[in-house]
Amino acid sequence: MLGAFWVTVKLTLLSGAGSLVLGTVLAAMRVSPVPLMRGFATAYVNIVRNIPLTVIIVFTSLGLADTFRLTLGGEGVKEVAFRMAVLGLSTYTAAFVCESVRSGINTVPVGQAEAARALGLNFTQVLTLIVLPQAFGTVIGPLANVLIALTKNTTVAAAIGVGEASLLMKEMVENEAQLVLITAVFALGFVILTLPTGLLLGWLGKRLAVKR
Repeated sequence: MLGAFWVTVKLTLLSGAGSLVLGTVLAAMRVSPVPLMRGFATAYVNIVRNIPLTVIIVFTSLGLADTFRLTLGGEGVKEVAFRMAVLGLSTYTAAFVCESVRSGINTVPVGQAEAARALGLNFTQVLTLIVLPQAFGTVIGPLANVLIALTKNTTVAAAIGVGEASLLMKEMVENEAQLVLITAVFALGFVILTLPTGLLLGWLGKRLAVKR
C-alpha cells in the first residue's frame, strides 16, 4: 500500500513541476505582445480545459506511446505508462496553472511594467524580473488548489495501468470483503497527502501577501 501511495506522490511531484513550468510559459504567452503567441496559448487553454483528463491520459498512452512509439525513455511497460501519465497530467494541469498565473499577472500595476520598459528592459526582462515574482505571491492559494486537484487526478492514471493508490484499491476491493474499510483507508491516505499541502501553501500565501 505504501508503494502505491509513493507512486501517487511521484506522479504528483513530477506532474506538478512539469505543469508549473509549462503553465508559466503559457501565461507569459497569453500576455505577450505577439498576437500569434497569445492566440496559441489561448487556444491551448480553451481546448485542453474542455477535454476530459481520461481522454488525454489514454491518448498519451495509446496515441503517443503505442502508435507513434514516443516513450520518452526506456521500453518497460510500467515505466512507459508512468512517463505517459506524467506527460498527460502535466499537459492537462498546465492549462489551469496558466490561468492562475495570468490572474496574478493582472494584479500587478501596469505602471510598474511601463516604468521598467522606460528604463530599457525588454518584455522578457519585465516579465521575469518585475511581474512574475509579484504575480506568484498573489496566486499561491489558487496554485495550491490546482496542486490538490492534481493529487486527486492522479487516480486517472490507473486507466493506463499505472500502479498508483486507486488501482491498488480497485484490486483490493475486487479480492477482499472489507469494502468500506478499504475505501476508508485509501480516502484517509489521500487526505493525508492533500491536507498538509493545502495548509502549508495557504500559510505561505498569507506570509507573502503580508510582505507585499
